[in-house]
Amino acid sequence: MNYFSALLDLLKTEREEDRKSYQQLVTTSSVGDRRAAGLSWYPVAIRDTEMGRGDYLTVELERTTHHDVPHQLRFGVSAMLFSNHDPETDTVEGVVTWQSGNRLKLTLKTDELPEWSRNGKLGIDLLFDDNSYDEMQNALKQAAAIYDKKEGHLARILTGEKTPTFNETLAPAAFPNLNGSQQAAVNRILAANELAIVHGPPGTGKTTTLVQAIKAIIRQEKQQVLVVAPSNAAVDLLSEKLSDEGLNVLRVGNPARVSDRLMSLTLDAKMSTHPGTKEIKRLKKQAAEFRDMAHKYKRNFGKAERDQRKALFDEARNIMKSVENTEQYIIDDLVAKAQVITATLVGTNHYTVRNLRYKTLVIDEAGQALEPACWIPLLKAEKVVLAGDHCQLSPTIKSAEAARNGLANTLLEKTAALHPQSVVLLEEQYRMHEMIMGYSSSVFYQSRLTAHASVAGHLLHPEDTPLAFVDTAGCGFDETTEGTSTTNPEEAAFLFKHLTQLVSELAPHYTADRFPDIGIISPYRQQIALLKEQLSHSPALQPYLHKISVNTIDSFQGQERDVVYISMTRSNPDNKIGFLADIRRMNVAMTRARKKLVVIGDSATLSQLPFYANFIAYAEQREAYRSAWEYADN
Repeated sequence: MNYFSALLDLLKTEREEDRKSYQQLVTTSSVGDRRAAGLSWYPVAIRDTEMGRGDYLTVELERTTHHDVPHQLRFGVSAMLFSNHDPETDTVEGVVTWQSGNRLKLTLKTDELPEWSRNGKLGIDLLFDDNSYDEMQNALKQAAAIYDKKEGHLARILTGEKTPTFNETLAPAAFPNLNGSQQAAVNRILAANELAIVHGPPGTGKTTTLVQAIKAIIRQEKQQVLVVAPSNAAVDLLSEKLSDEGLNVLRVGNPARVSDRLMSLTLDAKMSTHPGTKEIKRLKKQAAEFRDMAHKYKRNFGKAERDQRKALFDEARNIMKSVENTEQYIIDDLVAKAQVITATLVGTNHYTVRNLRYKTLVIDEAGQALEPACWIPLLKAEKVVLAGDHCQLSPTIKSAEAARNGLANTLLEKTAALHPQSVVLLEEQYRMHEMIMGYSSSVFYQSRLTAHASVAGHLLHPEDTPLAFVDTAGCGFDETTEGTSTTNPEEAAFLFKHLTQLVSELAPHYTADRFPDIGIISPYRQQIALLKEQLSHSPALQPYLHKISVNTIDSFQGQERDVVYISMTRSNPDNKIGFLADIRRMNVAMTRARKKLVVIGDSATLSQLPFYANFIAYAEQREAYRSAWEYADN
């Protein structure tokens, strides 16, 4: 099937590029660099060991320093334990089977700890994630294999060969806590036989809508629902909200947020309170005793000792088989009782739930999901609900070639174009002043967005204005390029001057604890570093630091602030705007603000793209255009 072979080719290109950049990073960097890049924990201490499934040893490790450094060591990834005594040879590979805070469990492909684990300092390195790529590749091959068969019905609809159908006889249900378009979305989901799409622009209550829809599906179908998203953070949010609604949720994998509420939904937590767990603990202890006895025999003893050692290991293995059987019984019991299974896209192939089938699958944040990853859960379902916004950030893709050739084109985007009858747009937003919302609504959402009465006119104070474009043209604020990133030091300094003035205006209207929260956004990483640096040297802003966050657009996806400043950064005589041309990214940036949006940029450079020229015209029509010269003497 050409559709899937084309996707397989794109995935191969992406995998090769990803592997190349990973290898480059690892081979040229010290352990300190790898730690800073989130690829290593170093140093770590061994806190516990236990026998895991299938003869493997599970080691619990704790990172003893650098606790606040963000990292990518998550549940399910491949990782390697190493010793700095001889990092070339003293290594053993494994898989992270649990991670929380500064501890993780690594299941090693060995049945005992190597001798070298007692020498030197230990660390953990993230390995290249072949597992996810393998899962995606297998899913695409499987989808191609079933395409023409009965079980390929959903695949034929998603690729446009067939048209989705709806149960038009179903009477619409009323949901008193939802607005009109949210109710329409839930009813479309309930009527759909194969495909429903919830298009949720910023602030329109997509999560609220999905939670009510999932509750209604469970009432309607009396069956388990699979709910997935590309990121752990998105899965966590839905898991928590669904649990708050009283549903029995099983969270497969480890939450990114370490809250007791979320932890209690995981398989580990549910197993620990299951009546059968006492027996498992007793058996594991017994197996460990046999193994400890076996380890007392050194390998170079005579035949009798070797036989004795082997017999003890065999006994430990037999006990662990009983442990596995008991664990499997408990897992099956917990999985069967769950009304909702939540996981990341790849997490749906975790051994505990790998073989389950579902009537309905819900994919949230589908606008950020790589299509090959979506096929992993899609093969397990008869009907899918795609929710997200393909007018915001698309998935992160390492290979520019793969992105250009179609990997950046998500399943959400494709199916929304192929099957408009499946799409419901959520039309009322609860975040932004209507003037902040207006431009985005006209460009991306056919001017269909409306602002709910509670936010349509809200301001920081009665005399304030919700929108400002501050034009730096002619000020000589020229960008500088360092490597691949761009900075604009004078624009950054001007931003803080403007913000300092705003803060002094706001001070009489707010107490310290009720002060508005402020986001400072730029598309460029170097500019973010520069803004953070300058903020630390802005005396007037020090009392408000706990209210100010500075980060890239991607980091602000899904978030909101009372005030948002965007430093556009680009200003050059050649009118080059680089990846500011990615207007979806700018849609995210411009829709984070509740009460005030301040965009600072050079109109001469920006106006090369109609999107920005029209935004500047939009600001002018609403008397929201200012020149940076107006602030020159302040």
